Amino acid sequence: MNILVTGGAGYVGSACLRYLYANGHRVVAYDNLCQGHREAVGEAELVVGDITDYDKLVQVLKDMRADAVMHFAAATYVGESVSDPEYHYRNNIYGTMCLLNAMREAKVKRILFSSTCATYGDNPKCPMTEEAAQNPCSPYARTKLTVEWMIQDFSHAYDLGYCLLRYFNAAGASPDGKFGEDHRPENHLIPLVLQIPLGQRDKLEVFGNDYPTPD
Repeated sequence: MNILVTGGAGYVGSACLRYLYANGHRVVAYDNLCQGHREAVGEAELVVGDITDYDKLVQVLKDMRADAVMHFAAATYVGESVSDPEYHYRNNIYGTMCLLNAMREAKVKRILFSSTCATYGDNPKCPMTEEAAQNPCSPYARTKLTVEWMIQDFSHAYDLGYCLLRYFNAAGASPDGKFGEDHRPENHLIPLVLQIPLGQRDKLEVFGNDYPTPD
């Protein structure tokens, strides 16, 4: 298959990109390298571009004769989404609208979307199922849920096949140890925990100060 991977130079996107490439698919990474790394793409093709650039998306999709899109490109920092929601709404919602319309123009009928468990919000039910109520608590999570709705509506109206991934904390590195998380600054829980025994951090600080945290 010919697959466009948006955010293909990022952590999760590049892991999927390299797996697909190793298994014989033609993959093209589309990334503005704001958070991603050129080296993470490996031997696959990289197109540097912004997710809000409709014309460039159409050109890439048509040139590569894409069969499907894996959509990982997004602004992902929860705290930043509170202080600068416009940036997250523009990148995540408007950017996805540009992508979906570009797919329509290029006649690409399949998309996999990287959503988040944060769309469920503070749900006390555990274990949780996919059918649990979604009640996002941050602008970041609300953008992701909005995109889920957009994709579902496009599916009903334009015969778009889709898959939504609401995964929790992603962690780990490639089996050869060459690729892994590299956020600067790091604000993801699992890497922060691992930095303590590595001597890179003295202590783990709790995110937020507006809720009781038992010892």
